[in-house]
Amino acid sequence: MMIRQGTARAYTIPTDAPEADGTIAWNSTTIIVVELHAEDAIGLGYTYGHKSAATIARELIEKHCLGNDSFNTNAMFEAMRSSQRNYGSEGNGATALSAVDIALWDLKAKLLDQPLATLLGPIRQSAPVYGSGGFTTYTDSRLARQLLGWVEEGIYQVKMKVGTDPNIDPRRIEVARKAIGGKAKLFIDANGAYSRKQALYFADLARAEYDVIWFEEPVSSDDLEGLRLLRDRSPAGMEIAAGEYGWNARYLKKMMEAGAVDVIQADATRCGGVTGFMEVAAIADAHPLPLSAHCGPTIHMHLACAARPLRHVEYFHDHVRIESMLFDGFQFAQKDGCMHPDWDRPGIGIDFKRKDAEKYADKDGQ
Repeated sequence: MMIRQGTARAYTIPTDAPEADGTIAWNSTTIIVVELHAEDAIGLGYTYGHKSAATIARELIEKHCLGNDSFNTNAMFEAMRSSQRNYGSEGNGATALSAVDIALWDLKAKLLDQPLATLLGPIRQSAPVYGSGGFTTYTDSRLARQLLGWVEEGIYQVKMKVGTDPNIDPRRIEVARKAIGGKAKLFIDANGAYSRKQALYFADLARAEYDVIWFEEPVSSDDLEGLRLLRDRSPAGMEIAAGEYGWNARYLKKMMEAGAVDVIQADATRCGGVTGFMEVAAIADAHPLPLSAHCGPTIHMHLACAARPLRHVEYFHDHVRIESMLFDGFQFAQKDGCMHPDWDRPGIGIDFKRKDAEKYADKDGQ
């Protein structure tokens, strides 16, 4: 089952409207797609980030995957990570490794003719999700429409962005609460934009006035003391979450050991693919802490079915749109608020729509 061919390429897709969170704004999203060939199977992996990650991924494939047995996923993971010593294993290095690792696991599952969740050992048959978007660039009407749309689709947990302009955040949160009604759960995400004092103020306000139960990255994820402060002093019924920027399990382990969060987040497209995510899941289970999967709904759907401490998967607007455009077999969330893997399709259950993607391809890449 030797890996005989591999590719990685970046594709940049414009957003359907200007988007921003508490710290940055953007009008396009880049997905890096990796394909690995063995026998008559093609393993598919992906990540989101800068297009230069495709160059790193191609080098990792050439040096550490081609000619190797498809089933030696741990050996290839360790070889790839060790090789990054001189240029860094975080940032683009981490996203490139993650995409290749996902492709390796997808390839292994396809060669065994098993869904990835089955290969990993499922604990549940579907993945609970929460709708995520509510960008700070949205008008009040667009914000209300998006969040209410998820509730009407059966997703009774929704998240919005805050932090670009703290002066108007209370009004925007009020708009969101009125739109979704009293039964749906409302989350907010500051992406680290607030100071500690601002975050404490908004935690009390959002909980008391608008029944917000989830406050994500109220301060920077690098400020573990600040996160711990928020976790200790936030009102009852509100959870503090962070971890999406963790590039590996060791970083996320430090966050857990610091007592910085009520819920740890991890992103398989950043923290080491399937291998890295399942390592984080084991550490979270041992603490114990609930685990929430950040973005990338297609890959996380399968991991959610196998990860014991999994709370839910982020059903992120941009990534749902891109993955449904480019991946044949994409599974939309159903009325029960869950994504359901197609248990009759092997691997992560998708095929890449190369022709549809070509118009978005990085022309400088290969």
